[in-house]
Amino acid sequence: MDKHDSKYRWVVFATVLTAYLLIVSQRTAPGLISYQLMKDFSVTASTIGLLTSIQFFAYASLQIPIGILSDRFGPNIFLIGGTLLTGVGTLIYSIAPSESFLFLARLLVGVGDATIWVNLVLILSMWFKVNEYIGLLGIAGMTGSFGFLLASVPFSVWISLTGWRVPFFTMGIILCLWAALLYFVLVKRPKQMDKGHPINKPIEKIELKRENPVVILRRVFSDPHAWATFFCHFGVVGTYIGFIGSWAVPYGMDMYDMTRSHASQLIMIGLIGAIIGAPLTSWISIRIGSIKRSYIMVHVIVLGSWAAFLLFSGKPPYSVLVVLFFLIGYGSGASALTFVIVRKSFNQNEVGVVSGFANTGGFLSAVLLPSIFGKVLDHFHMVDISVGYNFGFIIPVVFSIIGLTGALFLMEHRLPKIQLE
Repeated sequence: MDKHDSKYRWVVFATVLTAYLLIVSQRTAPGLISYQLMKDFSVTASTIGLLTSIQFFAYASLQIPIGILSDRFGPNIFLIGGTLLTGVGTLIYSIAPSESFLFLARLLVGVGDATIWVNLVLILSMWFKVNEYIGLLGIAGMTGSFGFLLASVPFSVWISLTGWRVPFFTMGIILCLWAALLYFVLVKRPKQMDKGHPINKPIEKIELKRENPVVILRRVFSDPHAWATFFCHFGVVGTYIGFIGSWAVPYGMDMYDMTRSHASQLIMIGLIGAIIGAPLTSWISIRIGSIKRSYIMVHVIVLGSWAAFLLFSGKPPYSVLVVLFFLIGYGSGASALTFVIVRKSFNQNEVGVVSGFANTGGFLSAVLLPSIFGKVLDHFHMVDISVGYNFGFIIPVVFSIIGLTGALFLMEHRLPKIQLE
C-alpha cells in the first residue's frame, strides 16, 4: 500500500483530526465551571488556578520527551494512548468526590493532551505528500481553535441544562470510544492493507532514523534563537490559554454580572480571533516582506491589549472588552509563525525538538498564569473583586513583555522561501 496515494489517508486524516478536536475541547472546558467548583468543593481561587496549572504543567513538561519517543517508537501508539488517557481523566473528573480526584483527573488529561499535536504532525507526514501536508497542518491548527469553540458556548449551554457532571462524563465516554476507533484506523486496518506489501515497512524504519537526541537537546538548549522562539510562544500562547482556561468565565460573571453562557461568549470571540490569526498574519508577512516585523506587530498588539485592562482598572467598557478578547485570540492564532520560524531556522533533524521546545514555552506560561492569578484574587478577596482582577492583569502584561523581547531577538528570514513552502 502506497500511503501517499491511498484514499484511505483521508479516513486517517478525519479520524485523527476529530480526536484533536475532542481533546482540545477538554483542555479549556473546565474553565466554564471554575466558580461552580469553588462552591461544590469549598476550595479557593488559588486551588482552581493550581488545578488548571497542573494540567498544563503535564503538557509542557512532556512536549520534548513525547517528540523523542514518538520518533523512536512511532506516533500511533502514543496518539491512541493519549486519547484514552484524556477520556479516562475526563470520566474521573465527572465523578470526582473530592478535590484530590479533580487533581488526578486533570493530570491524566494533561498527559493525554501532551501526546496529540506532535503525533498528529508525524502521522500526517507519514500519510500525505509534502504539498498536501503543509496545507493540512493549517487545517489542523484551525481544528484546534474549533475545539476551543466547542468548549465555549455549546458546552456552557449543555452545562446549564444538565449540570456540569453529565457533559464531562459523556465526553469521557466518547474519548474512550474514539481511542478504540483510532486503534482500528491507525493500527489494525493498515496492517490488513499492508499484507502482501512488506516493502513499505523497511522504508518507514529508515524514515524514523534520527540523530542522537541528547546531542540535539544540548545544541538546542545552548542556541539563543531557540530560546527566542520559546519566549515568543510564552508571551502570546500561554497568556491566552491560561486565562481562558481558568478565569475568563469567572471574570465575566464577577465583573459584568453575566450568566455563564454569556460569559463563555467572550471565549468564543477570542477563538474567532485565533481562527483568523494564522492566515491573516501570514498574508501580512508576505505583503510587508518580513516575518519578523509582522510577528513583532502581533506581540505589540497582544501586549497593548493586556495593558488596556490595567488602563481601565480591570473593567473596560463592554465594547472595548469584545475587541480586546478578539485581539488576544488573534495573537494566539498568529503564534503559528513560531513554527514557520523554527522550520526556516533549524536543520530538519532539529525541527521536531525545537518545535516541542517552543511549544513548551507557551504552555509553561499557561501553567504559571492561572495559579498566580488565583493567588492574587485570594490576596484581595476581602476587598472589591475588581481590585483583585486589576492587579491580576499585571501578570499577562509581564508575560507579554517577555514574548515581545523574544520576538525582537528573532532572526530575519527572506519571505520568498516561506512563500514557496
